[in-house]
Amino acid sequence: MVKYSDELDAMFSALADPTRRSVIARLGAGPASVGELARPLSISLPSFMKHVRSLESCGLIRTEKSGRVRTCVLNHDRLGLLSSWLEEQRRIWEDSTDRLERFVTTGSAQPAHPKEES
Repeated sequence: MVKYSDELDAMFSALADPTRRSVIARLGAGPASVGELARPLSISLPSFMKHVRSLESCGLIRTEKSGRVRTCVLNHDRLGLLSSWLEEQRRIWEDSTDRLERFVTTGSAQPAHPKEES
């Protein structure tokens, strides 16, 4: 997962903004034009395009231009990378809290049966 560190940094940086998160949430329902995505937001189209470029540059979305319409599509592969990293972190923390629970309840952090530790 270390090899994806720069990519994860870029994606988390992009997702730190609520406007970009709302775009990702909306695209979860399917592709949408830039105009459609910007409509519910109270920002100018040029400002909104900065958000689109940020999401596109880290790979979370792809855009296609057909005539005058630019359509945005969610990149599920990139979301999968984020999901894998978050899942790995969750597993690490759950293992840690499981060891703490064993220590509190039994006085030892070691599992009663070594195969319990995975």
